[in-house]
Amino acid sequence: QVQLVESGGGLVQAGASLRLSCAASGRTISSCPMGWFRQAPGKEREFVAAISWSGGSTYYADSVKGRFTISRHNAKNTTLQMNSLKPEDTAVYYCAAARPFTSPARLAGSYDYWGQGTQVTVSS
Repeated sequence: QVQLVESGGGLVQAGASLRLSCAASGRTISSCPMGWFRQAPGKEREFVAAISWSGGSTYYADSVKGRFTISRHNAKNTTLQMNSLKPEDTAVYYCAAARPFTSPARLAGSYDYWGQGTQVTVSS
């Protein structure tokens, strides 16, 4: 089993930056592709970013490309650096882990483990 805990969310003004962290416990995630998703009130959960298990490949939603950066730092930590935040980035952000040695995906159903989420609110 893998337990994921997100942190780093908060309330910021448009144009500011935040760095979200995802800490894993239990089984190692070093071989798992990792993803970040978000869900705004009244909307479906949407893909934000993903990184391969090796860290060599990253993928982004068009809406965040050039502003957000996903990274993995060791066997247990993944981060999402968010710059130039916009009010439309307001959502609960979730990190997720997929099965080992699979390809990172944009579909939420491809991920087996999820954190509880962290709220990001961007004011205009």
